[in-house]
Amino acid sequence: MSHWITLPVVLPALVAAVIILLARYHVQIQRVLSVASSVALVVICAGLAWRASDGTVDVYTLGNWAAPFGIVLVADRLSTYMTLLLALLTLPVVLYAIGARWDERGRHLHALFQLQVMGVMGAFLTGDAFNLFVFFEILLIASYGLMVHAGGRARLRAGTQYVLYNLLGSTLFLFALGTIYAETGTLNMADLAGRIAAIPPGEDAGIRVAAVLLLMVFALKGAIAPLQFWLPGSYANAPGPVAAFFAIMTKVGAYAIIRAYTLFFPPYLDVTQGLHTVWLMPVALASIVIGMVGVLGAKRLDRLVAFSVVGSMGMVASAIAVFTETGIAAALYYIAHSTFATGLLFLTVDLVKRGLRHDDLSLNPRGPIPSEAAVAGLFFAGAIAMAGLPPLSGFIGKLLVLDASYASPLVWWVWAVVLGSSLVAVIGFSRAGSAVFWKSHELTGEAADHAAPATDPDDRPTRLELVSVGLLLAALVAITAAAGPMLRYMETTAAALMNPAPYIEAVMSSTGKDLSGGYDDTDPDTEEAE
Repeated sequence: MSHWITLPVVLPALVAAVIILLARYHVQIQRVLSVASSVALVVICAGLAWRASDGTVDVYTLGNWAAPFGIVLVADRLSTYMTLLLALLTLPVVLYAIGARWDERGRHLHALFQLQVMGVMGAFLTGDAFNLFVFFEILLIASYGLMVHAGGRARLRAGTQYVLYNLLGSTLFLFALGTIYAETGTLNMADLAGRIAAIPPGEDAGIRVAAVLLLMVFALKGAIAPLQFWLPGSYANAPGPVAAFFAIMTKVGAYAIIRAYTLFFPPYLDVTQGLHTVWLMPVALASIVIGMVGVLGAKRLDRLVAFSVVGSMGMVASAIAVFTETGIAAALYYIAHSTFATGLLFLTVDLVKRGLRHDDLSLNPRGPIPSEAAVAGLFFAGAIAMAGLPPLSGFIGKLLVLDASYASPLVWWVWAVVLGSSLVAVIGFSRAGSAVFWKSHELTGEAADHAAPATDPDDRPTRLELVSVGLLLAALVAITAAAGPMLRYMETTAAALMNPAPYIEAVMSSTGKDLSGGYDDTDPDTEEAE
């Protein structure tokens, strides 16, 4: 049993505690601890992913209680891939928050970041459905604080909306878990796989309800239609680095769908028949349409990026809904692309806001902003990636989704929606980019004097800010250049997910005690007296 599995959860929790208890008034110490933790997580998660790359499934039994009675953490190819993705996103976001001095606008930014990292890492690594709920609540509690960081009426209103909708999701999650436990007597994911499959066909009404409820919960977390309404306002009003970090939040919902509906609610069971093609695929396509219509109709730059997140999650869900190895592999690749592209765009929007010196991000021509060439270049790179144009990873990701859709009865709908949405995204992002970066130079006379923001040396992006955003662009370039090896890794991961027997065996055979010889409950004092 390797203790390294616990570090992605324990390390940020300890760093958050140290920051709150010992460094809450010392921002420089907070920065050092936060960056050190983020770098360490990249190394640790890369090591865990490397170990799992040969198919090894590591299981950590907390308190040496064997599954299914105890809590387990499981590191397989999927969970370690997602933890590495989170670690690679966290480091640039933390560096940007330092460079833009967002951590000087409130005392607890770094502590909340670390607590949210802990929650997301735990959600990826847990092997227990109830503890998935627990880690969801940890990451959500931290995200509530991050949403309202630095204050403001609009931010508080968006944060309240975010809290209410996610509390609704948490309530549905508890209902689903209660139903599952009532029907099976366990919440260990590996144990559920056997118990749900053993339910007789005429007695599966309760577990059918649980399967639908659970899918609704994960769809709400992933902002999949018709449960996406909370995302645009919340993400658009969040602080720049927070919105960029939230790029991974919707992917937690996608991860949970993949894990649950390949492990204990697989598509071949009677209780899940039609759930994917009849429900998940249509709403996934609806998410793409809603997201791209929002991109085309957005009147603010931040809302445009937020709606693009809805569309990208629809793309991920449409690949998952096929529920083949090809579809899961395409979804996993697109998850990485969407995470880095979303983070890049939100940080770039924050740079635009810095240059304007106010929160008016309406798509109206205005004077040039400081370092406009660099900021414009980053925005158009992110827009190309999000719209799915070559040569960046979005183009490859959409090709993979289209290829996977041949296994779906709705294949022509998928092609029509994906290709049509790409055209709409190109138009929407081009309109926004030209208004913010191009038409601003066409203003003349009094209009230019009125629209141009006041210049100040502090408005220029710092070198650390540009490096941070550049790291996310470099990540997009890297997953484009390494698309072949990544796809092979994703295909092997998808094959393991569709054949979960090794995962189940590893978890159910795990124990912290050697029980082969039974327990020796003889009292040594009594034995000696005899």
